[in-house]
Amino acid sequence: MRGGQDAARAPVIQFTNCRILRGGALLREDLWVRGGRILDPEKLFFEERRVADEQRDCGGCILAPGFIDVQINGGFGVDFSQASEDVGSGVALVARRILSHGVTSFCPTLVTSPLEVYHKVLPQIPVKSGGPHGAGVLGVHLEGPFISREKRGAHPEAHLRSFEADAFQDVLATYGGLDNVRIVTLAPELGHSHEVIRALTALGICVSLGHSVADLGTAEEAVQSGATFITHLFNAMLPFHHRDPGIVGLLTSDQLPTGRRIFYGMIADGIHTNPAALRIAHRAHPKGLVLVTDAVPALGLGNGRHTLGQQEVEVDGLTAYVAGTNTLSGSIAPMDTCVRHFLQATGCSVESALEAASLHPAQLLGLEKRKGTLDFGADADFVVLDDSLHVRATYISGELVWQAEEARP
Repeated sequence: MRGGQDAARAPVIQFTNCRILRGGALLREDLWVRGGRILDPEKLFFEERRVADEQRDCGGCILAPGFIDVQINGGFGVDFSQASEDVGSGVALVARRILSHGVTSFCPTLVTSPLEVYHKVLPQIPVKSGGPHGAGVLGVHLEGPFISREKRGAHPEAHLRSFEADAFQDVLATYGGLDNVRIVTLAPELGHSHEVIRALTALGICVSLGHSVADLGTAEEAVQSGATFITHLFNAMLPFHHRDPGIVGLLTSDQLPTGRRIFYGMIADGIHTNPAALRIAHRAHPKGLVLVTDAVPALGLGNGRHTLGQQEVEVDGLTAYVAGTNTLSGSIAPMDTCVRHFLQATGCSVESALEAASLHPAQLLGLEKRKGTLDFGADADFVVLDDSLHVRATYISGELVWQAEEARP
């Protein structure tokens, strides 16, 4: 009871002169926050007979749920796929720097790595709430090593693995444990994959299909076994073919379990996916689209050579390649840039663009009661944006954690 009483005594903040993204619409309403949660003002008025302790004028800006990035490999010189004695400080640096891009929660992502990297790194990335120190960590996204050699992309071939006969024990031995893991990307055509999908799903871990040569039938079977996500649609998978559309065909499949929604990640950086492909995916299945950055350690650093796990990456302008090749190696676009490009490329509504970076990833992870929404009772994680969707301020649990210089008093 004490927690509830403490929350009731906490100051009430009323954000005024704003448009709130709620229920798929931008509403000219005030946002009420207390104790880190979104408050129902009617209950405040009629049950508690209270008014706000503080009012903040938002200058006509948009208030949207904080962005959630479920695939980010690092940034600002930090590489999540490299073992060190202090992985946590690198994660903390990225968590702090992405606040300026409106990201309030994320899944640090590891690409295919040697076993010793998983064993050393994973215990050092615990699930953690966000705050002034940085965006919250929702759990790790393990992209590989159980993926296709043909579609490995920037993943090092030497460390790829197939499932052994005792497949789930092999997974545990590879990663060294799953305590901090939220998403696993695998190729569903690998032997024993369905057994692994069922076991991971039973633990509450999201299984994503990617880096794969699976046909549609194999992908549908994987979804029937529990898979719910597609890793960076169109990239590192068989191209769409009218006789067998492959994993892409899941967007309009009629063989999915009743009530099951498939989600799919898209890297809307202007490099990975042609605007026409973005439009096709969005129009085919708008409610499943999840914007991801797939950002690499070179995010925020500019041209030159950088790392991604065991490989060198060359950044040239807006593009990152595996050094010495023409293979794309993640993105160097932050989330707010992806939201703006997605809006411009698809011609979708502002509401749809914002929900693709907030509500949809929250729904994917089963967090939509707390994250990705500004409904009453949800965590007060939100981003303040101008009409061109540039970030003016970022709030976590109702607390200002980042503000643009020109927005400061």
